[in-house]
Amino acid sequence: VPTLAAGALSCSRPGAPPQGEASRVDTGGEGEWHRVRAAFDISPEIIDLSALLISSHPRPVREAIARHRRALDENPTLYLESNYRRNINRVLEAAARYLGARAGDIAVTDSTTAGLGLVYHGLRLREGQEFLVSEHNYYSTVESVRLASERTGARMRQYPLYRRSAAATASEMVDNLAAAVGPATRVVAVTWVHSSTGVKLPLRLMAGVLEEVNRNRDPADRVLLSVDAVHGFGVEDVEMDSLGCDFFIAGCHKWLFGPRGTGIVWASRRGWEAVLPTIPSFLDNSVRRASMAGREPAGRTTGQRFSPGGFKPYEHQWAMAEAFDFHREIGKAKIEARTHELSRQLKEGLAAMPHVRLYTPMAEELSSGVVCFDVEGMRPRAVVASLRRRNIVATTTPYSPTYARLTPSIRNSPKEIEAALRAIHELG
Repeated sequence: VPTLAAGALSCSRPGAPPQGEASRVDTGGEGEWHRVRAAFDISPEIIDLSALLISSHPRPVREAIARHRRALDENPTLYLESNYRRNINRVLEAAARYLGARAGDIAVTDSTTAGLGLVYHGLRLREGQEFLVSEHNYYSTVESVRLASERTGARMRQYPLYRRSAAATASEMVDNLAAAVGPATRVVAVTWVHSSTGVKLPLRLMAGVLEEVNRNRDPADRVLLSVDAVHGFGVEDVEMDSLGCDFFIAGCHKWLFGPRGTGIVWASRRGWEAVLPTIPSFLDNSVRRASMAGREPAGRTTGQRFSPGGFKPYEHQWAMAEAFDFHREIGKAKIEARTHELSRQLKEGLAAMPHVRLYTPMAEELSSGVVCFDVEGMRPRAVVASLRRRNIVATTTPYSPTYARLTPSIRNSPKEIEAALRAIHELG
């Protein structure tokens, strides 16, 4: 049961449910979630259903940012020199606990887009190899792959994962992936939860397809599964081993409620062996020592070696630890169940309206916290504008075609979902 005391959340973490069973977890009473909501400074005059865009910082994150900023302003050099390694280690250890991973396999970046660019431009590719990219990825993946293809001589090939998003099935997506993989495929680039439709991919099943493909391939030709994970990150209760991917790339400023301008890249051992850093690291001192000695650094790429160096907004970077701990203290399974509960309420309400078309699957194993829809006779931007006049914050999908989109989080309540549904009903 989460309680707010001394500016932090404290609660026991329930066991994680099997995939697709979030609704079976007891999400607790509304009073508990009211206390969670009170950790955010979101205006009480609005209903913010735009969690997929940019987060309000919860109290522990705000306080950590303020604490680091104050110390840096008072004595920047001394505070940086005395605390740099300790603070970044806290971040990596907190991220590792949250991801169920090793701290050494995690790189710290500043956004999903930065992570995608670093991974795709750092991959060791040969001319003639290919990126296999689904048609449902966001611009940042497609453009990163296109630019990396120009530099390496690899090619980009796109394919459809599903035909109709609301009717998509796991078997359809797995079969389409299996049919699309070719002899030259080296990287499969996917998005975990599509911000265009709300479809969540069956990553474990897709990884299984690639495992079969890789059984008969040399290590340098084995297919790598790379995931833009940002729209499931902070919602889904998973650990890295359960997904089967080689790269897990996400910003921290959405459902994780982390500091704005922060992100992570996790990679499997196979993933790190296939990629080189793009920007010199400040975290791996062995690289610095090798450079000063005029020799090549020994060893393979690691998360620390991959982390881009340079001076950062340290007050934000170091407060990442509090964001991970905020989630773990509430309980990852409980957060997943609550987010799915609110999304299900939205989807069921929208599906019952004859003037609304829902594009997001009803099944929890194929959806997360993104709900996309159309209102008959209205452009998506007009729907969003109408909702905002009622102090309900929605967004549109930056794709073609464009849909209206609602993305709830644990900051929201069933009453707020009811209010949003009433407002949409009145648009009919």
